Amino acid sequence: MNYGEIKYCDIANGNGVRVSLFVSGCSHHCKDCFNPETWDYNYGKPFTKDTWEEIFNGTKSFVNGLTLLGGDPCEPDNQRALLPFLKEYKRRFPTKDIWCYTGYTYEQMIGESRANIECTDEFLSLIDYLVDGPFVAELKNIGLIFRGSSNQRIIDMKQTLSQNEIIQWEGIKRDRT
Repeated sequence: MNYGEIKYCDIANGNGVRVSLFVSGCSHHCKDCFNPETWDYNYGKPFTKDTWEEIFNGTKSFVNGLTLLGGDPCEPDNQRALLPFLKEYKRRFPTKDIWCYTGYTYEQMIGESRANIECTDEFLSLIDYLVDGPFVAELKNIGLIFRGSSNQRIIDMKQTLSQNEIIQWEGIKRDRT
């Protein structure tokens, strides 16, 4: 797997301050995609153990967690490459969350589709929040938090997996005192 970029202080792609990994490879080719260069699976640099260590070292105390986007982290080959990395990330940073953006819907991820492969269940079990669905230019809404179009959902994966039904993220909780 290749990746296009790593951002170490990202506040646009998930709750809080994040380390964001933009993977390469996407079969969706959404109209008006903000990152079309990452459609190419060969774009960028190889995702190596050295890259893992760079991300681990960049995960400072003030960082809330890791965000995966791209490209599409849920493309089959990307899931296979990311799974061992995510397991190690969770081992090293058990209190930090993982957000994942995908053009697949959750239903496609768990149903009969090319996105549901031998490691998908384990991959999804490591994700805390899944932003699912393709970007649809005609449904673009710049007022949405952490999403580009109104068809996309932010799914709370821990609750969804424990309750066996889709539970959407309730959003940023603000202290009103």
